[in-house]
Amino acid sequence: MSKMEALKLSLIIISLLLTNLRSIASSPHNHRYNVGDHVPLFVNKVGPLNNPSETYQYYELPFCGPDPVVKKEESLGEVLSGDRLTTALYKLNFRENKVAETLCHKKLEGDDVAKFRDAVINDFYFQMYYDDLPFWGFVGKIEEDSWTLEKKSLKYFLFKHVQFDVLYNGNQIIEVHAIGDPNQVVDITEDVGVDVQFTYSVVWNTTSAAFDTRMDRYSRASSLPIHLKIHWFSFINSVITIMLLIGLLTLLFMRRLRNDLRTFSTGDEEDDKEVGWKYIHGDVFRYPRNKSLFCAVMGVGTQLLTLVCSLFVLVCLGILYPYNRGTLCTALVILYSLTSVVAGYTTASFHCQFAETGWERSVLLAGIMYAGPLFVIGSILNVVAVSYGATAALPFGTIMVIILLYAFLTIPLLVLGGVIGYLFRSEFQSPCATKRYPREIPPLPWYRDTPCQMFLGGFLPFSAIVLELQHLYASLWGYRIFTLPSILFIMFIILILITAILSVGLTYIQLSVEDHQWWWRSVFCGGSTAIFMFAYCIYFYTRSSMSGLLQFSFVFGYNACMCYAFFLMLGTVGFSSSLMFVRYIYRAVKSE
Repeated sequence: MSKMEALKLSLIIISLLLTNLRSIASSPHNHRYNVGDHVPLFVNKVGPLNNPSETYQYYELPFCGPDPVVKKEESLGEVLSGDRLTTALYKLNFRENKVAETLCHKKLEGDDVAKFRDAVINDFYFQMYYDDLPFWGFVGKIEEDSWTLEKKSLKYFLFKHVQFDVLYNGNQIIEVHAIGDPNQVVDITEDVGVDVQFTYSVVWNTTSAAFDTRMDRYSRASSLPIHLKIHWFSFINSVITIMLLIGLLTLLFMRRLRNDLRTFSTGDEEDDKEVGWKYIHGDVFRYPRNKSLFCAVMGVGTQLLTLVCSLFVLVCLGILYPYNRGTLCTALVILYSLTSVVAGYTTASFHCQFAETGWERSVLLAGIMYAGPLFVIGSILNVVAVSYGATAALPFGTIMVIILLYAFLTIPLLVLGGVIGYLFRSEFQSPCATKRYPREIPPLPWYRDTPCQMFLGGFLPFSAIVLELQHLYASLWGYRIFTLPSILFIMFIILILITAILSVGLTYIQLSVEDHQWWWRSVFCGGSTAIFMFAYCIYFYTRSSMSGLLQFSFVFGYNACMCYAFFLMLGTVGFSSSLMFVRYIYRAVKSE
């Protein structure tokens, strides 16, 4: 082989290697493209602007579509989030400008026109994904044709031209927008057929924004200074509230509790002369009624606390962030299954402190205590979504995946935790011996009954978090993105602290009037904040623009599940803090 031939062969090999390296370096997986490369675009869903949960598949409206329509394979979390990504006719190759490109010619029949008109009347928007970036646009517009004092006439128009504005930095896409051209519309006021030529344009512009910050624009509106001031005002308000509660309880313990401890005597003759919480030391550690149910509440409450804390850890690590499709739902499902071992262990170990047998029933109750109501409510909501044809309706395959996940992961981990709790069981540590027969509780005024204590125990924590709750509901049932998870985590810690402090105070007041049935009441008082949270959900819904059975069902159904979870978590916190306090004071009087 001559030198010239060897040189040519070397150049060919080098060019092939460079071509391969170029194709490897540019792909949808690493979001790097060369000029003219195909960039994946998927259409997702359409829906009314005022009802975020009421969404339908994109081609439920008679848009131009490929034949056949190919659905993108989606994760469990994407399906649970209502995403239904499918292919489209739009071709937005990297850095290729297009002007008035024809998408398709379509004959809209009367029924098609009626569908588009209903969508325009209800402010329908569409959502698409381009290079994993979500963007939105409106289907059409409404204009006033003419009006008098008696009658106003409206005309409805469909956008037949969409302009895509794309920003790029180097070989990466940073931002994308879709804008319907108000000058290129079709009148769809009447149910008459019409021929429409759908077109689109693509305009590419450079930007200096970095690829790592391209998701920041979705949260920019939620991070305005006024919103940050409201967040910090809520945080400062909560801190002041908890400081006042700590000061109040400190004053209570300094002046009354220490005096009570000094005057206590354990002699039988003097025992009858004692009054208040010292008088019932033989009944205060009597096991509660419905012991298995109580243990299950403690187990599930501890599990949900672990799940929420794990979610905050994932947020801090950057794994969960806004518009990372389906990751939040996926994380919730997997974490619930994994933390079931915590529920089993806590339930069985707590039950075995009272009795060595029957812990299996408590673990079984723990397995269905939250999953049972969630399954029932979810099934009802799925039936409603199916009747509407909404994307929130879960396919049969997804339902089977959830059932199999619960059967082959959640239940085994729950049982494993229960077995571990039984093997490492310990006896209940009671500073005072329990008498054989319970002492009769003296008559109490109405304001010392459980409902009044629940109102006090729930209202104060709720007042400390109400502003943050408004932002949370606006994120769940609106389009605002919650951008300050650190403040949300601090508020969650403050909520737990206030609940614990109030539960201790209310338990002390209850014992002071010789009412020894504090076990269940501490759970109800601690979890009563969830009742106020659900009541605020009703207020939030009435003040919003949401309407319709589907949106109503989803708002109140899922909020009921969320508030029920908070009831179990805060009820567990209320009892645990009260138990520590009761053990402390009776251990102190015993040492005297």
